[in-house]
Amino acid sequence: EENAAEHIAGYTIMNDVSVRDFQMRTSQFLQGKSWERSTPLGPWLVTADESPGPSREIACEVDGAQKQKADTADLVFGPAALVAYASIVHTLEPGDVIATGTPGGVGMASGQFLEDGAVMVTRIAGLGECRNVCRREQV
Repeated sequence: EENAAEHIAGYTIMNDVSVRDFQMRTSQFLQGKSWERSTPLGPWLVTADESPGPSREIACEVDGAQKQKADTADLVFGPAALVAYASIVHTLEPGDVIATGTPGGVGMASGQFLEDGAVMVTRIAGLGECRNVCRREQV
C-alpha cells in the first residue's frame, strides 16, 4: 500500500447506479450493477498531481433535491488502499477504473427510486459534476 498512490493517474466522478428491479430478483447484489449506460463516468479526469487532496465534499442531487452529502475523507477505504487491494486479485492496467463506493443516502434505504426523466447531478469538490438524465429501458 505504501506506493499504491504512485499508480493512480487521477480522479473523476462515477455515478454508482443500480438497476433495482433486476437487483431484487436475486440475492446476488452485483447483478444490478454495471449495466450498459448505467454507470456514468466523468466528465473528465483530474490528474493526481492536480487533485485537491483527500478531503472533498461529495454530493448527489435528484431533480434539485439533495440526496447525499459526505466528505471523501470519510471513505472506509481510501484510493491507495483500494489500489493495493485490487492489485492482489487483478492485474491492473493503465485505464482501469476503481470505484470507492457511495456515501449514505442511497435509494435502497429510503425507498425513493429514480424515475424516468429524473435529472441526477453528482458533484465532487475540485473535480466537477456529472449530470445525467435517467431513462427507463425494458429488460
